[in-house]
Amino acid sequence: MSTSIQLRLAALVVLAAPTLAQDLTPSAAAQDGPVLLRGATIHTVSGDVIEGGDLLFEDGVIQAVSAERLDAGEARVFELEGRHVFPGFVLATSTLGLVEVDSVDMTIDTSEGGSINPEVYAAVAVNPDSWHLPVTRRNGVLVAGVFPQGGLVPGRVSTIQLDGWSWEDLALDRHAGLAINWPAERSARFRRWSGGGDDAGDRTKRQIAELDALFDAAAAYVAAKDADPTVPTDLRFEAMRPILAGEDPVFLSITTRKQAEAALPWCAERGLRVAIAGGRDALEFADLLVRHDVPVAITSTHRLPHRRDLSYATTYELPAKLEAAGVRWCLTMGARDSSNARNLCYEAAAAVPHGLTPAQALRSVTLSSAEFLGIEDHVGSLDKGKHATLFVADGDPFELGTKIEHAFVQGRKISLTDKQTALDAKYREKYRQRGTLKRD
Repeated sequence: MSTSIQLRLAALVVLAAPTLAQDLTPSAAAQDGPVLLRGATIHTVSGDVIEGGDLLFEDGVIQAVSAERLDAGEARVFELEGRHVFPGFVLATSTLGLVEVDSVDMTIDTSEGGSINPEVYAAVAVNPDSWHLPVTRRNGVLVAGVFPQGGLVPGRVSTIQLDGWSWEDLALDRHAGLAINWPAERSARFRRWSGGGDDAGDRTKRQIAELDALFDAAAAYVAAKDADPTVPTDLRFEAMRPILAGEDPVFLSITTRKQAEAALPWCAERGLRVAIAGGRDALEFADLLVRHDVPVAITSTHRLPHRRDLSYATTYELPAKLEAAGVRWCLTMGARDSSNARNLCYEAAAAVPHGLTPAQALRSVTLSSAEFLGIEDHVGSLDKGKHATLFVADGDPFELGTKIEHAFVQGRKISLTDKQTALDAKYREKYRQRGTLKRD
């Protein structure tokens, strides 16, 4: 083997090693007895804020939330005077667990071959040992929607909780709905640049025709299968049963009014439940969202306006303007922005100086996001009967200096350590040894 080949192979090994590393944080053990959080400020989200309240959970489920002192019985008691209890944040759209390093192909598992894949679902590809999961949950994000990417119908959305040994443990709802990337016409400038000409409009029509053919064939299959169970099973069409029945939604990736004007009537004609992911120009088609009662997940406040003639504050003001327009909305991050998912609470906080109330901002990343994903019966607020998926903080989680002290996923007390806390400890020890940092 030549020296040059040896050097190239060595370089590949060095580059690949960090990307193949896995988080070593163990998953939490099952809750082994009742837990009582006592004397905290409880932010229920669905109701009033309870000062000095008690919250009891057992077997992973909230048993009581009270302004009165609850009987501890045999419960493990956390004395939390001066602390705050919040429902875990819900990240509505993400690729958590599907992308480790965006620039390294071998760590990306977001899409299948082909353009139409309704039978695949995202949860099965989630890496439970991803470094992103512990980093994200340490900032209060305990539940996420995971969206497949690529193609016209990339697959089914899954919802996960951010603690578990396997993808089966993580999955909260494997089949939360069907993702559709609604066709978008290219701008005239793009068509001129790409040489596409009028073919761009034809491409949009072809893609909508593909969607028509898919849904027509699925409806015909379901009718035939129901009438005659001996009809051969088609996994693609079986996956669309709850979509056609209106039990699960289609999650449309839409940014412009023109897309909304085409997609929403199309869905209404077929009797489909709809939710919109993206919503960059949601204010421009707010009337359509209200008329069709469609929720929208708007992507990030920490981004530049998409046109030069828009105010710098456009993205910060969008949440408050949608709220005023009566739109059902939640706030999320870019689906491919897994490395920054931990910043969800700060994205919401940025909208508060621009017309949104703190209570509305909190709801946008908890209960509203849970409603968007169809899991509001389990998470998103602190109510009796819901999962004990929550965290305890020493202050307002929208403030950078706030520390999350405890977190629970379905009653399991999870670790709040990760790669970043390990690096923090490592380099603090380095400077302690050098005498330039005092011991705590």
